[in-house]
Amino acid sequence: MPLARQCALVGWARSTHYYQAASASAENEELLRRLDEQYTRTPFYGVRRMTVWLQQQGSTVNHQRVARLLRQLGLAAVYPAPRTSQPHPRQQVYPYLLRGVAIERVNQVWSTDITDIRLRMGFVYLVAIMDWYSRYVLAWELSNTLENNFCVSALERALRRAVPDIFNSDQGSQFTSREFTGLLLSRQIRISMDGKGRAFDNIFVERLWRTVKYEEVYLHDSQGVVEAEQRLGAYWEFYNHERPHQALSYRTPAAVYGAP
Repeated sequence: MPLARQCALVGWARSTHYYQAASASAENEELLRRLDEQYTRTPFYGVRRMTVWLQQQGSTVNHQRVARLLRQLGLAAVYPAPRTSQPHPRQQVYPYLLRGVAIERVNQVWSTDITDIRLRMGFVYLVAIMDWYSRYVLAWELSNTLENNFCVSALERALRRAVPDIFNSDQGSQFTSREFTGLLLSRQIRISMDGKGRAFDNIFVERLWRTVKYEEVYLHDSQGVVEAEQRLGAYWEFYNHERPHQALSYRTPAAVYGAP
């Protein structure tokens, strides 16, 4: 039976037979990319402001959908509010130790955090460990899940280089896990954790995410995890050894940290 006759029998225009709507997953991917970029520009936007911003750009979304997508990215506005990264109820949370503390030397304080890194299709997660005084990135890892293995691996690599006095993180389950805190405690490292909903307690890493996204991630959409690893590896080498920092009197992190 001719296609035109088949469409007529079911009451369709023939063009309807060829129409393919954009998949929900493709639409979500585009929304995730836009939310990621806007969050990097305006990390103080909450769910409702993000919803209004997307609606002003022509997207038909409500705040429930935006909240779900932000949770998928692991993002929350940087004001006192419940965090999307929660400790396991049976894992210990440690107090914040750095309020009013003068940072005067390398290996005095290290800190860590996790951010999303977008690919051509999809996202992966990046963890980095930074020395606060020099801004030197000691170790980093990528993962396609938020299990704690990649965070533990990054910490192990960083500890082969040196041992800090204090290690600061947020209260996420990756950093409150026994595997992660056990590595710190076994080396007599004091553990500090951000106050609940206080992203600015770890402000140096928050600034690091903004830098790497604008200078690398948004300029080069990696096809997959292997390409992302290669590009980020080259970027961290540039960041540590070539990029002068205004806060360091235009020296590089490696020069201040004393890294070869």
